[in-house]
Amino acid sequence: MIAWRWNTLVRRTNDIRLKHKLMIAFIVVVFIPVMIVGGLLTSAYRQHVLRQATEQTLNNVEKIKSRTEEILRMPIEISSNLMVDKRFGHLVNSDYEHDFDMVKAYWDYDVLKDYVKNYEEIFNIRFYTMNSRLLSNWEVLQPSDVVKQSGWYREAVANKLPMINWHFIPDETKGNQPYLSLVRKIYFMEYRTEGVLVIDVDYEKLHAIVKQEPHNTMIVDDQGYIAAATNEGWVGMHIANTDFAEVLQHRQEGIYDFVYGSEPSKIVIKPLVPEGSRNGLRIVSVFTVEGIVSAADRISRLGFVIMLISMLVAVVLVYFTSSLLTRRLLLLNKVMNKIAMGDLNAGSKVDGNDEIGLLSRQLNHMVDSIRGLMQEVSASHEQQSLLERRQRDITFKMMASQMNPHFLFNALESIRMKAHIQGQQEIAHVVKLLGKLMRRTIEIGSQTITLKEELEMVRYYLEIQHFRYGEGRLRYELEIAEEALDVRLPALIIQPLVENAVIHGLEQVESGGFVRVFIQPVGNLLVVEVSDNGCGMKEEKLAAVLEGLADPENGEGGDSRIGIRNVHQRLVLHFGCDSGLSIRSVPGMGTSVSFQLLLEGGHTLAPL
Repeated sequence: MIAWRWNTLVRRTNDIRLKHKLMIAFIVVVFIPVMIVGGLLTSAYRQHVLRQATEQTLNNVEKIKSRTEEILRMPIEISSNLMVDKRFGHLVNSDYEHDFDMVKAYWDYDVLKDYVKNYEEIFNIRFYTMNSRLLSNWEVLQPSDVVKQSGWYREAVANKLPMINWHFIPDETKGNQPYLSLVRKIYFMEYRTEGVLVIDVDYEKLHAIVKQEPHNTMIVDDQGYIAAATNEGWVGMHIANTDFAEVLQHRQEGIYDFVYGSEPSKIVIKPLVPEGSRNGLRIVSVFTVEGIVSAADRISRLGFVIMLISMLVAVVLVYFTSSLLTRRLLLLNKVMNKIAMGDLNAGSKVDGNDEIGLLSRQLNHMVDSIRGLMQEVSASHEQQSLLERRQRDITFKMMASQMNPHFLFNALESIRMKAHIQGQQEIAHVVKLLGKLMRRTIEIGSQTITLKEELEMVRYYLEIQHFRYGEGRLRYELEIAEEALDVRLPALIIQPLVENAVIHGLEQVESGGFVRVFIQPVGNLLVVEVSDNGCGMKEEKLAAVLEGLADPENGEGGDSRIGIRNVHQRLVLHFGCDSGLSIRSVPGMGTSVSFQLLLEGGHTLAPL
């Protein structure tokens, strides 16, 4: 099933044009992955920026907490000093006889003024005494009914331990302007009396801590009032009146997500409880996610624009390149169609050194090769046709000059018997050989025979010629390898060469004529050589003979050379040009005619 679907997909893909394939491949392999990677990188970058901003905000809040602790440390130390200050205890617990003495005592005790003057963290110090005989001034006060009913006062009075409380409360000595204040009950053991100490923290110091923050940052007291904030308009507000009241409720520390002004935001809360304090403060920083990642979003949008422009440019380039590619392929296809229709004169003009240009040049080379092969085949057909016509002419002439074979064979047999009866054994033997030779020549026609059968006709012919010329004028030798006797080859290939050696080589030799037939396998070649020790040929005559072998129409040498030219042409047609005849001749020393055939499988001949 999977293989069938895959094959179907491949077939459908093969039906798509190359230009469209390149575009689809570009979109699938480049465009979509780049967009996906770009989106993932943008999202990761956005989260990284948000994470860094959150971490930076946490660090900033931690710094605000540390600096606020440093500011609050001074009121704490002053309150602790006043608890053990005997002069202060004596001041607020003495029973003065006259108001003048009280005023003088107030005037002489300038510690509170020095604290406010010398420590910039302190804005104001006041002490609410329970000694009803004391007069109120700006430092020692009798608590009014409003003060007595306030929550911070009652909480301080009710506290059995001198723990510190922090509240954002109005200062009646400063026009009821609210300040973040240290509230602490002071118990005078020597006098067994008590009072409430209030130390206002300088607002400018607190505001200086938060005003440089990049996000909305504030310091909130335990009751939810904002004591200092980046946005000064929030100072004095209760968090219940803000958009993030629900997030701050019942949450002391951490990072929380919420919607602030219809925008996704984060809020960072860090508690601050000074040493020795019963309650504390909270450092709160609020920032919108969009405000943090807006720069990252701009960079991302710019990156997407650049990527889109790059992709569009790439698409145009791919389209342009694919159009050039397909146009050249279409031109090449038109040329191939012409060639397929038989127009071998058509040539591809597609240039270039790329694969298509290389294919175009190879196509032109192929067409040239086909034209050359067709010319060779045509020439070969012409030669074969000419050779067949020659063979038909020779056969016709032979048939025309022959008598009825049966009559001829019967006549020869009668002559042989007559000679045998009369005791002429040699003549009878020669007549018998002549009959066998003629019968074998007529029977074999154009079929292939074994080398053994071919050599039998050679022996018949040499025996007859030996009878004609006598022992003194003609001798012969057959040097034949036994393993070559079963090799098959066209009939009448060697016998015409022997006949040519006897007729032309020994015609002027009066005595000592010798013909040698040499057939031996050498490697994968079968070497056949027929040589004589006759008169030989001069260089001009040898050149004319060799030229006549290549051109069967050449009449050089007359009919006497027809046999050897016929053998040469048959060898070339059957076994290739390299298997044609090779002739060597030396005047006065003889002539050698040879050829070589390629052996396959021992007894099979193949073209060289």
